[in-house]
Amino acid sequence: MTTGEDPHSHRGEVLMRDRYPGPYWWDSGNLPRMVQPRLSPSMIRFIENLPFFFVATASDRGHCDASFRGRDYDAAGRPLPALRAPDPQTVIFPDFRGNGLYQSLGNILTNPQIGLLFMDFDRQRRARVNGRASILPPPDWAAALWPAAQSVVQVEVQQAFGNCAARIPRMRLYEGSDAPFS
Repeated sequence: MTTGEDPHSHRGEVLMRDRYPGPYWWDSGNLPRMVQPRLSPSMIRFIENLPFFFVATASDRGHCDASFRGRDYDAAGRPLPALRAPDPQTVIFPDFRGNGLYQSLGNILTNPQIGLLFMDFDRQRRARVNGRASILPPPDWAAALWPAAQSVVQVEVQQAFGNCAARIPRMRLYEGSDAPFS
């Protein structure tokens, strides 16, 4: 059994790797090469160019929420970015008025841990970012970029890593298919 404190894995992950050993050996020696504490320049380009991503949160009592976050469009019908990474330690995305349940934001208020999943189905690539989120009024640059945003979620990156392409179905997003109905 693997022992010792590993900053890249929690106890449950270590126990499951021991229970179901696979072709890869993940330990404190090779995990740091995969799991980084910041975004690389190539990861920033990848996530900033996607039209959507997925958010996972849980409240302090374990109530979970997974949600889709897609880009908005400006008044002329041009797509706006779904998020920005102003530096390697930070991801910022807008929160637009939705169904009023505030499941993701409510969870963040009680437990700031957040997981972000980025998928490019066309090129069969994915990346993950985990960190600590806070809900803020949009700073001036974000209010100009996303005028309909009621707030922004700022994520302090703790873990960033690419994932293998296994079992990603190849799909294509058709230009304008996520545009609002006219």
